[in-house]
This record gives sequence, C-alpha cells and structure tokens, in this order.
Amino acid sequence: MITLQTPHLNLRPFIADDAADLLEYLSSPIPSCFAGDKVTSIDTSVAKIAKRQKDEGDYLAVCLNETGKVIGEIFYVKEEPDTYSVGWNFNEQFHGKGYASESAQAFIDYLFDKDDARRVYAYVEVDNVASQKLCERLGMRKEGHFVEFISFIKNADGTPKYEDTLQYAILKKEWQAKRDAVSSLVLVKIIPPAL
Repeated sequence: MITLQTPHLNLRPFIADDAADLLEYLSSPIPSCFAGDKVTSIDTSVAKIAKRQKDEGDYLAVCLNETGKVIGEIFYVKEEPDTYSVGWNFNEQFHGKGYASESAQAFIDYLFDKDDARRVYAYVEVDNVASQKLCERLGMRKEGHFVEFISFIKNADGTPKYEDTLQYAILKKEWQAKRDAVSSLVLVKIIPPAL
C-alpha cells in the first residue's frame, strides 16, 4: 500500500476511523461525477471505506499532517502496461488552500518515479473549472473534449443528463522536464509499509 508524506499532508489508505471525515464531503458531493459515491450516514460511510479497502479500485485518503483529518482523496486506475488514470475529490471546506495541488503533485511524482508510469491522465467535467485549473497547474495538457460523454445524474424529467468531459494528460518526460525547470515542487517522503 502506498503512503506518501508532503510538507502539509499524509496520503495513505483509508481506515475505518475515517468514516466521519468521508461522510463530511461525500454526503453532498459537488461535482456530479461523484453522485454515485454519495453516502448518507456513518454506516454507509464505513461500508464505502470497507468496499474501497477490498475491491473498488485504489484510493488514498488525503490527511492533514497536523490533525490527521481526512480532507479528501486521490484515486487511480492502472491501465497496463504503464498508463494511469487519476482523480481527486476534496472537502469543500478545504478548497483554495493548495492541498489538492500538493497531494496530486506528490502522487503523480510517485507514479512517474516509483511506479514506472509513462503517462498519466485525468477526466474532468466541463463545468468543474477548479479541477481543470489543477490539471493545468500540474502541467497537464488538454487532449480532448468529449461532447455528451457520460451521465452521472438525471434531468428533472428523469432522462440522463449527459455532460461534456475534458481529458488532460502528461507524459513522464514532460513531468520530468517540468520538475527540472521548477525548483518549488513538493518534497515527498515515501513511507514503507509496516512489516
């Protein structure tokens, strides 16, 4: 399991004690792409964490170093042999503080340096401007605009509401060139798993 530490954050696997913090930001997810992740009680939040721990893909809790509070998550899927799809979701109370940038930068750095990724990409809905700006700050380029690509919610009449989706991506060589050009990238400490 991956555990990363940055100056302000700890990225680690979810644990059952994270249920209240998860409920805080998944009880009313802002981007519609997280509508399917909505939880409505501590019990559903505990069940969501248990499912993530078992079989629902790879998620890392993003926690504040000072308090241990979970303020969001990074998630990813490996596409063999060397491509990763990544995403993030953060508690609205912690937007605008640089935590999404710090955690996404550290995680992408890990994928390229330690997990031998060649390419990393992210899907972002066209109305999620904050995530688009994050992708751009990370040095990702917009590769595509998919019109009426996917539906996460329904219109008032019950029909699917299809949303436009943007795709951003960056190659390892581009990431390394950006890192070499900018000395202010986050320092990351990789914490080995307990034996």
